[in-house]
Amino acid sequence: MKDERRTHPFRHSTQDIETAKRIPDTPQTRSPSYRLAFADHDFLTREELRPVRLQLELLKPQMEMDARGIESTVVMFGGARIPAPDKVDKAGTPELAALSRYYAQAQVFARIMTERSLASGNRRWVVMTGGGPGVMEAGNRGAAEAGGQSVGLNIVLPHEQAPNGYVTPELAFNFHYFAIRKMHFLMRAAAVCVFPGGFGTLDETFETLTLIQTHRMKPIPFLLFGRDWWSRVVNWEMLAESGLIAPKDLSLFRMVETAEEAVAAIDAWPAD
Repeated sequence: MKDERRTHPFRHSTQDIETAKRIPDTPQTRSPSYRLAFADHDFLTREELRPVRLQLELLKPQMEMDARGIESTVVMFGGARIPAPDKVDKAGTPELAALSRYYAQAQVFARIMTERSLASGNRRWVVMTGGGPGVMEAGNRGAAEAGGQSVGLNIVLPHEQAPNGYVTPELAFNFHYFAIRKMHFLMRAAAVCVFPGGFGTLDETFETLTLIQTHRMKPIPFLLFGRDWWSRVVNWEMLAESGLIAPKDLSLFRMVETAEEAVAAIDAWPAD
């Protein structure tokens, strides 16, 4: 993280961290109690420090994106298992192989939106994904092909993983808390596009729709790629007909098939 211009005369914390490494080795200085609190890993990971860790995880990406001048994002959710069209032979099922068309559409959509973003100095409409493989990779890949920056919000999972190679390195973030990660997805969102996916994608979809439905965030373009897929996964009309949601809630989103259709829907989205 870049050191901001300092407005006070006090000694910098990093100086004391370095100085503390050179102190005399004594029973007192070896004691965990003597460690600087902000440089003490064991202390920071204590259960009582959870509120501090939550705050740090909120602040770090926020400050870094502010430093990069990012004003708004276009968020792309979608399945990590969806293969690129040239890798369908590695898909686990024929259905998964068929979904590779959405990898291609995500890549094209991200490229178009990033070309638009570049006109703003790559400050607005910046592509943001979960930073992983599948549709997420396609989004970051399309942005890189257009010559722009893109964000990847990764998260530590039990199985080993790393951000896809197309995320802008300075905008690759890693999270411990799903809740803070999801908050960052929406804090700057000017549009949300959701491609077919699993539990994580569905969770992100319905949390966002709930926030818009309950007016916890303002309405923004919300697009679902794949009419047939989404209609098979969710019986939207039944939810409205049964009274579990209001009929007007069906207007919170649009279904699209192609990148070009998605861009047109964003441009035609009603103003607040």
